[in-house]
Amino acid sequence: FFELTEQPKRPLVIGAGYIATELAGVLHSLGSDVTMLLRKDILLRGFDTTLREAVMDEMQSAGVNILTCIQMESIGREDNGRLAVHRQDGEVISGFDCVLFAIGRDPVTDGIGLEHTGIEADPAGFIPTDEWQNTVVSGLYAVGDVTGRQALTPVAIAAARRLSDRLFGGQNQAKLDYENIPTVVFSHPPIGTVGLTEDEAKSRYGEDGVKVYQNRFTDMYYAVTPQRVPTIVKLVVTGSEEKIVGCHVVGRAADEMIQGFAVAVKMGAAKADFDNTVAIHPTAAEELVTLR
Repeated sequence: FFELTEQPKRPLVIGAGYIATELAGVLHSLGSDVTMLLRKDILLRGFDTTLREAVMDEMQSAGVNILTCIQMESIGREDNGRLAVHRQDGEVISGFDCVLFAIGRDPVTDGIGLEHTGIEADPAGFIPTDEWQNTVVSGLYAVGDVTGRQALTPVAIAAARRLSDRLFGGQNQAKLDYENIPTVVFSHPPIGTVGLTEDEAKSRYGEDGVKVYQNRFTDMYYAVTPQRVPTIVKLVVTGSEEKIVGCHVVGRAADEMIQGFAVAVKMGAAKADFDNTVAIHPTAAEELVTLR
């Protein structure tokens, strides 16, 4: 993507993860006629279903052509120089001037000399570590994407800082807690999320042990425009105290508002704590403390 020297007019983005979703949104916003090709039926596996459906609906409404359940056989160049996708069922999808693959990444651990250290990568190529970032060899550590945990830059930085604090800063108990790590998808509209999805919470606590508070509305930013992009806020709670185990937002500024709410979730806030917080009006974020 970053090696493109000019804007593609009709790009094909292959993939359904956050990179594919973000790049498709960027190119569409610049005026490209974007098509996305998905192997499954929906974007953003691993995110809350409410968010996934909302982003996919809005992207399609905005004009992004999303093709689902496509099993690709090959890509070839047509006589006119355009690129065409040949499907396993024999059909051809053609007319593209650029194809971007965003189908995931593999760890590059071959050839870095692991065989000389006593460390053995797992079958997927990741370097196994414990909760302290220790490998199986004393004095050798691994942090970041190569460990197979959340592949996010801030996670790698945070893990490295805590490891440094433990090794060189006298903080013997310093380690990264990988629970409730907030994340954002810079999609159109953006997603902000922290904690368990609704499905994950029900799997962990049972159907009867989970309650969901949710609201859908149009941000005031769009009040006088023909474009009516929705915002959805969602809290997933559990137990009689209604501890918040998931906080999910999709809509304008979701990427900005989730950081503060992530602190509350990390501290173990309950729904009552949100209820007892005075709303800042008029904002989209106030909906999270006024849910009923």
